[in-house]
Amino acid sequence: MINAGKLGGLTLFITGASRGIGKAIALKASKDGANIVLAAKTSEPHPKLPGTIFTAAQEIEQAGGKALPCIVDIRDEKQVKSAIEEAAKKFGGIDILINNASAISLTGTAQTEMKRYNLMHGINTRGTFLTSKECLPYLKKSRHAHILNISPPLHMAPGWFSPHVAYTMAKYGMSMCVLGMHEEFRQFGIGVNALWPRTAIHTAAVEMLQGADAQKYCRKPEIMADAAYSILTRDPKTITGNFFIDDDVLKEAGVTDLDQYACNPEFKNSLMPDAFVDKEPAEFYKNFGVSSDSKTQTAPAASEGNSVDQLFASIRKSLNEDLVSKTQAVYQFNLTGKDSGRW
Repeated sequence: MINAGKLGGLTLFITGASRGIGKAIALKASKDGANIVLAAKTSEPHPKLPGTIFTAAQEIEQAGGKALPCIVDIRDEKQVKSAIEEAAKKFGGIDILINNASAISLTGTAQTEMKRYNLMHGINTRGTFLTSKECLPYLKKSRHAHILNISPPLHMAPGWFSPHVAYTMAKYGMSMCVLGMHEEFRQFGIGVNALWPRTAIHTAAVEMLQGADAQKYCRKPEIMADAAYSILTRDPKTITGNFFIDDDVLKEAGVTDLDQYACNPEFKNSLMPDAFVDKEPAEFYKNFGVSSDSKTQTAPAASEGNSVDQLFASIRKSLNEDLVSKTQAVYQFNLTGKDSGRW
């Protein structure tokens, strides 16, 4: 996605911006000449994760933006307030808040230590709420006020909770902030939205958790940066309360080549789906290898009274190898009502 200069002169406060998705969004906005506040803890090099807020600030300046690196533990109320005040003083206000900072632990209930639970909720849910609260007075004064949380759509399906209850609660807490704040802040003309990737995104943190081999099944952070840019350049008064998926945003914006975001083009058709993207509940359980109590059923046997199944039976007869080869797609129909089922 080509930069259009629409974020020039605006100030973005981005949490967790020293690397990964936060840094990618910062670099994208900096090409417009935006002011970027990097609020993150990494002031010294991490033994396993590259980059600090200072190296990220250098890249932002080189890309055409202005950078303010702030050492912030998002769980610390005083540090958050201080960074926001410093940002407003340096740049004259805050226009856009990106709640990107997040902690992850994909562990079951018995395996999740309470210090890890507290870390995830302190950063993900509490940190998002705190930063939004403290930025609010400045966002109210902005002519182009956005809050964008890097958090998933809210699907209350057991399959998204059962493998890692604590993490899901913490991420959904960020999304619940969107659900409530978009309506609360509508009167101020502040757009509040969420953005989530359809596939796994390759970051240093993901590589540390899943190994270097996982990269080939991921997309680059730039897909999230381009999607965020598309959202943030729109009028906040007309776009609020949405739970966006990255490639949907880009398709709507006219981006037709999604292959460019694949880390390894050879695996562009084998990308790893990210968590929390909507599927049938039965599919959740199938992925996790446990039984399902879902009411979703496969297509019932054909009968004279089942017109829907008769229709699909006719479609089935017309299928052949040549047609399948040309289509290169799978279509799944999920019906509810009298002839409910899945075809």
